Amino acid sequence: MKKNRPVNILLIEDNPGDVRLAQEAFKEGNINVQLDVVMDGLEAIHYLHRDAPYEESNRPDLILLDLNLPKKDGREVLFEIKEDPALRSIPVVVLTTSNAEQDIKHTYDLHVNCYINKPVDFDRFFEIIKQIEEFWLKTAILPSMIP
Repeated sequence: MKKNRPVNILLIEDNPGDVRLAQEAFKEGNINVQLDVVMDGLEAIHYLHRDAPYEESNRPDLILLDLNLPKKDGREVLFEIKEDPALRSIPVVVLTTSNAEQDIKHTYDLHVNCYINKPVDFDRFFEIIKQIEEFWLKTAILPSMIP
């Protein structure tokens, strides 16, 4: 990954409040982030495959995925990402309100990279986004960072 380009994050989230919080949290960070947002699972798949109107979309360096999405469930989106050789190396962080054991186990069976229970509290949600930034964008080496 070139140091001068932003880190491309795809947020797949249908809750406008959570989208706004994530946008604000990443804006406050000291990492140059290009945050693209899609609001449902079908739109996410179109974005990732660069179908119209996303022909010019950037390949995400990291995907933040809600599980409970309209049109195509987050589990289905995760399955399609991890089954696609062109997409499977993109790290996917599930960020969802579900703390159901079956969801956690199932998403790890589908090769999610990380599962985070999304807090309902504003301050805690903001803190979680900052922790994602700290780990995934400052500590971890993303596949896109390898020349």
